[in-house]
Amino acid sequence: MIAPCHFGLESVLRKEIERLGYDVTEVTDGRVTFFGDEEALCRGNIFLRTAERILIKIGSFHAETFEELFQGTRAIPWEEYIPRDGKFWVAKAASVRSRLFSPSDIQSVMKKAMVERLKGVYHISWFSEEGAGFPVRVFLLKDQVTVGLDSTGESLHKRGYRKLVAQAPIAENLAAALIMLTPWNKNRILVDPFCGSGTFPIEAAMMAANMAPGMNRDFTAESWRHIVSKSVWEDAQEEAEDLVDLGVKPDIQGYDIDDHMISIARENAKAAGVESLIHFQRRDVEQLSHPKKYGFIITNPPYGERLHDKEKMPGLYKTIGERYRALDSWSMYLISAYEGAEQAIGRKADKNRKIYNGMMKAYYYQYLGAKPPRPKA
Repeated sequence: MIAPCHFGLESVLRKEIERLGYDVTEVTDGRVTFFGDEEALCRGNIFLRTAERILIKIGSFHAETFEELFQGTRAIPWEEYIPRDGKFWVAKAASVRSRLFSPSDIQSVMKKAMVERLKGVYHISWFSEEGAGFPVRVFLLKDQVTVGLDSTGESLHKRGYRKLVAQAPIAENLAAALIMLTPWNKNRILVDPFCGSGTFPIEAAMMAANMAPGMNRDFTAESWRHIVSKSVWEDAQEEAEDLVDLGVKPDIQGYDIDDHMISIARENAKAAGVESLIHFQRRDVEQLSHPKKYGFIITNPPYGERLHDKEKMPGLYKTIGERYRALDSWSMYLISAYEGAEQAIGRKADKNRKIYNGMMKAYYYQYLGAKPPRPKA
């Protein structure tokens, strides 16, 4: 299986896959490959918080010309996966440092090769394509072609709860990964002072309640009964439902200056089933305070991408720094593409990590607070 993820977050996904009990065989930029059976495919789709999708790796070969791409694709035993009435297409092609670089041409050549192979196997010249869908994804890296069958469909970041979004929302799987890069747990305070549509607080609440991110959505492979039986999906779903604990009482708070955004965040939290675990409130970052120690700020503040917002950034980040310094023993983690972030905050981050938020290069600035004392035995 191949699990693509955000660039820079492969280590987080690797740990997740290993915690699920599967052996990771390769980690490359933006992808983690692991061994698994049909149960792994179902559990990967339902339980992984940081993956974008789960692909079944069905072929790998070297190709420097379109003829080699055609022959390599035709040699794959497509009939083991795609039935006579299956609908099949190359949904995405990506090429890095390879002689073949045009995605549309790669997709076209591969589709022709798939048709040629299946025509010969099924002894038909025309495909109805009325059955289940079989989207194919292909990666070319240094002329090595890797072919995967997409079991997921819509990206795994679409949990199903975010009906309404902010102007610059952070993807759910990216938010989950950023939380997982911190030592936060359900017994520690978490505040997002720029919560927008509520993604950070909702993902944190789902973690606190042990709620699998994919338990309330559908997957393409659910219609692949010849590959994954219905009972395996049902078992994985039942496992996810059994693990949910809505009796937890975490201190998770989301603030935003916009009343409308707060109402959107509440709606999204309700759709996710975690509205009782989060306190949303209209509040300016200038009012950020908390009486308790050892909490976490985890947030995605504005970056000033729009020209008329740029001049506000130094003042905004200065305020973030001031409010953070007023919080005793807290840690702060913020993702931002604003290059003057550390200077305006007034302190260099203890750690930072380059991460791509969509196509935008950003940094995850990590300000580490004191650890709370261990509870006495």
